[in-house]
Amino acid sequence: MLYRISQGLLSLFAFARPVDFELAGRYLNAAQVALFARFKRVEQLHSLNVLRAILAQGETPRDLAVAALLHDIGKVRFPLMTWQRTLIVLVRAFTPSSFARWTDQEYTDFWRRPFVVSVYHPRWSAEMVAETGASETALWLIAHHQDSYEKWAQHPYAPLLKRLQAADDSN
Repeated sequence: MLYRISQGLLSLFAFARPVDFELAGRYLNAAQVALFARFKRVEQLHSLNVLRAILAQGETPRDLAVAALLHDIGKVRFPLMTWQRTLIVLVRAFTPSSFARWTDQEYTDFWRRPFVVSVYHPRWSAEMVAETGASETALWLIAHHQDSYEKWAQHPYAPLLKRLQAADDSN
């Protein structure tokens, strides 16, 4: 809950923070930069913070950097307001059975939209980024960035997934 409150405050003041397109451009091709530009400013800042956290971890393969910058791009299909993001967290925490029911199909009607976006955006993100010529590794990381790490612990890309998730969770 405190995390969402802090995100809400960051969202309110995002207009005052510059977006480092030069940093993003070091890792993204032209089509991917165009996708990155579709994010709201606060989402661009989040993605750049995820990238910076990954860069701070050490050597960073380009595929991981692309995933860091575009892992949430599917959210642009159905943009959410801060209160909707908060609602997702509260429903998931206090009534997980309702959350599961409301996300069991890819409906995008108004009242269910925030819950559907929270579950389906990784797949939508991978679909969108696939159209930019991204690598199989980047697409896999994007598609699975919200999955349980334990589910993929034996997968060849698991170490990269762990880094992406750690950076995303801390930002």
